[in-house]
Amino acid sequence: MSRGFVKEDDQEEVPRVPQRAYLPEGVTNFVTPFGMNQLLAEKQMLLNKKNNLNNANENEKRIALNYINAKLQLLNNRIVEAKIVNLNEQPQNEIRFGAMITLKIEASTNIQTFQIVGVDEADISKGKVSFISPIAKALISKKIGDKVILKQVKKDIVFEIIDISYS
Repeated sequence: MSRGFVKEDDQEEVPRVPQRAYLPEGVTNFVTPFGMNQLLAEKQMLLNKKNNLNNANENEKRIALNYINAKLQLLNNRIVEAKIVNLNEQPQNEIRFGAMITLKIEASTNIQTFQIVGVDEADISKGKVSFISPIAKALISKKIGDKVILKQVKKDIVFEIIDISYS
């Protein structure tokens, strides 16, 4: 039957699902063990939500189910593509994926600490930056005592690496 003969009320509403954190095409989806656990916990939460759908309105239930299924599909793609990095196997004296880094901003007494993590785990409010971020790219392969210049529009920022750990 042609869609032209279907009532307008029967048209399925396509859910708008926000994309996951940006990961450039062809870039490996590196994750820390903690990041993988977060992805798996998110998957379990969505599956629980899916199993506990009990909207009174059948149409609302179908729309909610479509939304959850779309989110699960995006999440499953990330999980399948994920490559867990064993932080104990990283060179302990050099900045690599998973490193916890302490930096001193050269022009001040400010000290910052953050970890280089996967795109889904990144959260600047928790001191976690994505491995594809400019600061992470500038720091990779550096060692304690090295200085790194982060190019900014108005003024470059110079950081000195104070500490590196993989805890």
